[in-house]
Amino acid sequence: MTTTPQPLEKTAAVSGMFTRIAGRYDLMNRLMSGGQDQEWRRLTARLATPEPVGLALDVATGTADLALALLDRAQRVVGADPSDGMLALGEQKVKAGGASSRIDLVRCDSQWLPYGDGRFDCVTAAFGIRNMADPVQAFGEMRRVLRSGGRVACLEIMPPANGLLGRAYQVYLTRLIPALGGLVSRQPAAYRYLSDSVLAFRTPEELAAMMRQAGLRNVRYQTLNLGTIALHTGEA
Repeated sequence: MTTTPQPLEKTAAVSGMFTRIAGRYDLMNRLMSGGQDQEWRRLTARLATPEPVGLALDVATGTADLALALLDRAQRVVGADPSDGMLALGEQKVKAGGASSRIDLVRCDSQWLPYGDGRFDCVTAAFGIRNMADPVQAFGEMRRVLRSGGRVACLEIMPPANGLLGRAYQVYLTRLIPALGGLVSRQPAAYRYLSDSVLAFRTPEELAAMMRQAGLRNVRYQTLNLGTIALHTGEA
C-alpha cells in the first residue's frame, strides 16, 4: 500500500535531492527556460514590492537568485531554504556580488517559518511551492509573517493544458527534461521528480484558490511562457 509522505519526510527527501543537484541547478534552470528564468525572477520581485521596502523574505530561496533580485526593491533580504547544498552555493553568489551585508541565508522549512507575525514587508517564492508537502500551510506561514498590506508573490511551473501545445509540453517534461537533467547533472531521478511534480501540480486557478484558503486577499495571477509558468500575487 502506498502512503502519502508526511511533511517532514518530504522536506528531508526533497532537500537532499536538491543538495545532490545543487552544482548544476542554475545551469539547468537556464537551459530549461531558454535563459528566461532570471527575468521571471526580476518580474516576481517587482510585483512583490512595487515600492521600495525594508525587509523581504524569499522562501525556498535555493541558490539565492530571487533573493539577489529583491535587492533592487528591499534594503535587506532573508533567504530561507532547507537544503544545505543549495544554501552553500547561494552564500558563494551573495559574497561574490558583495551583498553579504544585505542578505541573510537561513536553513529552515518554509512550512514552519521561525519568524514573528508581521515581520516582513513582502514574501516571495520561485519554483518552490510545488515541492512542499502542504502548500496551504506554506502560504499560511507566508501570510502570517507578512505585515498587513504586504504582498506574497509566487512563481511556479504549471502542468500541461489541454490541446496540441499541452501534449507537446508533456513530451518535453517527461522525455526531454529527464534526459537533459541526467546528462548535465548526472542525477536523472531528480529531473524525473521535477517532471512528475509538475504533472501532479495544480492549475493556476487551483493554486490561486489555495492562496485564498491560506488567508491571502486580492489574489491574482498571470501566465508566462505560453502558459507553462504562472506568477501569483496575494496580500495580507
